Amino acid sequence: MDTTNTADAVDAVNTIDLLFGKWDISLVNVNDMGIRRYLNISPKIVLHTGGKHSGKQFNKSDISIVERLINTIMRKEANTGKKQLCYRIVQSAFDIINEKTGKNPVQVLVDAVANAGPREEVVRLKYGGIAVPKAVDTSSQRRVDIALRFLAEGARRSAFKSKRSMARCLADELSAAASYDVRCYSVNQKQSAERVARSAR
Repeated sequence: MDTTNTADAVDAVNTIDLLFGKWDISLVNVNDMGIRRYLNISPKIVLHTGGKHSGKQFNKSDISIVERLINTIMRKEANTGKKQLCYRIVQSAFDIINEKTGKNPVQVLVDAVANAGPREEVVRLKYGGIAVPKAVDTSSQRRVDIALRFLAEGARRSAFKSKRSMARCLADELSAAASYDVRCYSVNQKQSAERVARSAR
């Protein structure tokens, strides 16, 4: 019996379950109980589901959080519709995060999403002809959506008219948000939204 072929087959099976062939998602923990149900970090990774979630209203939560980040980066400006380009951006950003921090980049992404999602927002209620701002709790799914949008927008703004690549800007934004650095765009926007909501209580 050829043990070399058996070992290669086992290695091939093991790398299938790793994100980008490098990162083990099974080691990632979601510390924020409020969004745990809405962050899919299952070990079976598919980063191109082709919109299979769109048959039901809330099935987007079943998509991998990494694919949702790729799709969010793909939504605007130069990256519109270029999934392979956005895939490479996220892959490079994860490599940069690991080089700088030594942490699992998926864990950094999960912590960044937890820190960048606002817990409170403002809605406008109309009484007669008068619009009155009212503070409301943000749903867990919307928190994840807004956090991903803030992270992608922060990276895009940093990369615009800059010598730094989009991947490096995304890596910096994710690392800063994961450590709750108030100077980064996503955490700053979150705090701004919550500040407005506090004044409208």
